[in-house]
Amino acid sequence: MGSDHGDHPLPAELDLADGDRIESVDVIGGGDEDDAASPRVSGFDGIGTRREARERALSLLYEAEQRNLSPLAVVLDELPVAPDAFAADLVRGVSENQSDIDATIAGYSKSWPIERMPAIDRALLRLGIFELTETDVPTGAVISEAVELAKRYSTDDSHKFVNGMLARIAEDTEGR
Repeated sequence: MGSDHGDHPLPAELDLADGDRIESVDVIGGGDEDDAASPRVSGFDGIGTRREARERALSLLYEAEQRNLSPLAVVLDELPVAPDAFAADLVRGVSENQSDIDATIAGYSKSWPIERMPAIDRALLRLGIFELTETDVPTGAVISEAVELAKRYSTDDSHKFVNGMLARIAEDTEGR
């Protein structure tokens, strides 16, 4: 197989062999030169979205906790391939601020102690709180992304809990 699929060239990084078969190719944009102004948001070239980076950061934070790694960012040193820079920054940020973040969680979750929360919820809250307090990501985006990840990876009601916690924290920390 060559490096083309119909009218659409495939990146050399795919390292396709002659026997490899391409089931489909999604072309982002219309393929016109005029589309150069619209950035790619995902694709074969390794460019990922922030949502994908958050998802990767969540999985790394969850893994680090399950393996009792301390600090959590040690998990990054053990990876054969480094994650997206945004994902790595999130993991490092949560790791460096974990004690303050966990104190915030404990302070806002009166009836549900942090150690009793599902581990994935703890990781989501840590990630969300770090983004709310230490980055310039808009509050709505942080909460929305955390809720979507909770719906995808946690219990049926976790997204409501994550939404409520992050909304209260955002309200109290806005303007700091």
